[in-house]
Amino acid sequence: MSKRDYYEVLGVSKSDDEKAIKKAYRRLAMKYHPDRNPDDEEASEKFKEATEAYEVLTDSSKRAAYDQYGHAGVDGQAGFGGGGFGGGDGGFGDIFGDVFGDIFGGGGGRQRNPNAPQRGSDLRYRLDLDLEEAVHGTTVSIKVPTMVECDSCDGTGSADQSAPVTCSTCGGHGQVRMQQGFFSVQQTCPACHGRGTQVKNPCRSCHGEGRKQDQKTLSVKIPPGVDTGDRIRLSGEGEAGVNGGPAGDLYVQVSVRQHAIFERDGKDLYCEVPVSFVDAALGGEQEVPTLDGRVKLKIPAETQSGKMFRLRSKGVKPVRGGSQGDLMCKVQVETPVNLTERQKELLREFQSSMEDTSDKHSPKKSNWFDSVKNFFEDFKS
Repeated sequence: MSKRDYYEVLGVSKSDDEKAIKKAYRRLAMKYHPDRNPDDEEASEKFKEATEAYEVLTDSSKRAAYDQYGHAGVDGQAGFGGGGFGGGDGGFGDIFGDVFGDIFGGGGGRQRNPNAPQRGSDLRYRLDLDLEEAVHGTTVSIKVPTMVECDSCDGTGSADQSAPVTCSTCGGHGQVRMQQGFFSVQQTCPACHGRGTQVKNPCRSCHGEGRKQDQKTLSVKIPPGVDTGDRIRLSGEGEAGVNGGPAGDLYVQVSVRQHAIFERDGKDLYCEVPVSFVDAALGGEQEVPTLDGRVKLKIPAETQSGKMFRLRSKGVKPVRGGSQGDLMCKVQVETPVNLTERQKELLREFQSSMEDTSDKHSPKKSNWFDSVKNFFEDFKS
């Protein structure tokens, strides 16, 4: 019986890459695998057919020969050619490991060497600062839980600092092969966890890992002008590396606490300044706090509530450079409270003195009443 086209067998096109071919084969292999279909000859034949197609189409030289000459160009080269197992270069175990290695933890010869030096993980630490600390800069001490190199064995994992020996379970390969029926599964060695070597006399402090959980105390210099969301990188202060690899980095994430007086917007600061009724009407001076001390704010006569005053260069100098920001002071005119009878009487006299000239003294109020009057007249019409 003539063989089916390999592309047709896997349900792929000639333009598909190896990734698409691998995906298609995985789907068919899971569906027709003999372990899932015991005593089913048809499923077994489809499994063999798909595996043969996969072996050819994932080998660049075989695929080129097949595309040019068809089955005649690859006869006797496929691992399942002639309907039997074996033959070819690789065999079923290699194919299975390549396709299913990510599922079963083995396979394919594409894994990273577990004995190679590996960089430690980066760490992140949230640092809460007062506004004054963020604006002026400071130095703080932080405690960071992390994996550090074991000081008992100097990171070797061995109590006597002897060199690791070849794993007796996997023979130094880091992989073991498990037989399941007529096919085998390649898995990470459970004894050495893929390293291929074992520590003969493990360190009691780190249990042979060469690293252990600890807490580091670090001094962090905070530059002036930082703000919430800024990061400070401390090179080499992350987790210790593996197998002599370099340590990771520590990223200190800044978060500025809410302030009782000031609000920050970039390089500018904002605050509300309560002003007495008399100072707002007649003018005066108001003492205003800044992050550098107290200053006098001149209040012009007839100042209205909500008026914004700018104190230049009393804000924040940005951490990345540039001109210093300003302090924006918003006036809030306070209504007198807890008045005595005499004070109330004086206010009534003051009010009476303004009745005939209220438009002159309260133009905004007069304009408002005119708008209200016009609104109701328009509403009636």
